[in-house]
Amino acid sequence: MVAAVSGLITTGALDMRDALPEGGGLIGLDLGTQTIGTAFCDADWRIASPGKTIKRGKFTIDKALIAALIAERSIKGLVIGLPLNMDGSEGPRAQSARAYARNLAVLGLPILLWDERWSTSSAERGLIEQDMSRAKRKERIDSAAAAVILQAAIDALAGGMAW
Repeated sequence: MVAAVSGLITTGALDMRDALPEGGGLIGLDLGTQTIGTAFCDADWRIASPGKTIKRGKFTIDKALIAALIAERSIKGLVIGLPLNMDGSEGPRAQSARAYARNLAVLGLPILLWDERWSTSSAERGLIEQDMSRAKRKERIDSAAAAVILQAAIDALAGGMAW
């Protein structure tokens, strides 16, 4: 049995898969300025589902709430949306996501930073297709976007794609 690589922060699906050779549940995070959308997947990396939306506060409080979700669901790794610019470059928001990941590394779980371009618009389209009202979409969009991010990541993890 190979233990998960703690402290790993990567943008490579293969690195994350190598860190978790036995799979395990993952939590996806969509970091907004006011909220954090969460999503979860099964241990076999098949389906991502939206979770709670956390109202952002002080980092210590956010970390405690995320740690509680991790413990509650026996999570083995994190996937954090990396907000790249449309040309693939990193701006201030991407640097902020990287800093957030470094701060969460104390939780001892491997972290995959995943390109989140188009995740919110994709999530919004899905919610509209469900005929969800604008008010309900507003309260669920962040967790739906986290599920889009996590689903793309687990598709790469399970399928062995290197991107």
